[in-house]
Amino acid sequence: MKRACLIVIAAVALGVGLAALSMPTVLANDKDGDGLKPFDPNSVAYGRTYGDWSAAWWQWAFSIPVASHPLFDNGDCSVGQSGPVWFLGGKFCQTGQTCNGTATRSCSVPAGKALYFPLSNVEDSAPEEPNWGCGNSLPPLVMGTIAEMRQCVAIYVTTTNLEADMDGKRIPNLNNFRVQSVEFDVTWPDDSLLNAIGEGPFPSGTYSPVVDDGIYILLPPLSAGSHTLHFQAGSSQNITYHLTVSK
Repeated sequence: MKRACLIVIAAVALGVGLAALSMPTVLANDKDGDGLKPFDPNSVAYGRTYGDWSAAWWQWAFSIPVASHPLFDNGDCSVGQSGPVWFLGGKFCQTGQTCNGTATRSCSVPAGKALYFPLSNVEDSAPEEPNWGCGNSLPPLVMGTIAEMRQCVAIYVTTTNLEADMDGKRIPNLNNFRVQSVEFDVTWPDDSLLNAIGEGPFPSGTYSPVVDDGIYILLPPLSAGSHTLHFQAGSSQNITYHLTVSK
């Protein structure tokens, strides 16, 4: 894993005002009757684009201390969730931990919550740049540009061996769901995911700019009852969620 690359990778108070979000302007549908349909990657759902939701996903992931982080399997999937969209993800691995990127999780989801998750996503932030650059092929951010940061993360997005299915129904054309985030900032604690995976050490604080590139799926709310979500990317992530949606 490079830096905070989640080859999915998978804010206690998000910095994006989820409470004020509106209902989707473009609804997912299932005209063919062959399973739940994700929102179109070019749509605006719950008042935000996929690029906005990608930024919000990282703000959520970065804000949670490793000791209670659901993507390290140290906390429940409800940790840090708020608003109409819940975030799921792949498997983070701490330095020195034996980890093959496989996880099977149980997750209770309130009724009416959409689900947003990455199959493969990669971020780049200002604090990481001076220490790493982009595989030494680009200058540090202090001498570079946002465009160079986007070029950097694009290299590491996994686009092969992608799978995503809900209750056994395959979601097709997954590479069509690749999006770039808007430019954003993140706030992380001392016990941050970057420190846990071997970067830094970085002190707690708010940092910007940050950009992301990845393949994301936004699913509309599931019906009440039990569901199984599975997704994988390349050979490094294979994730199963057993979901229970309340009535």
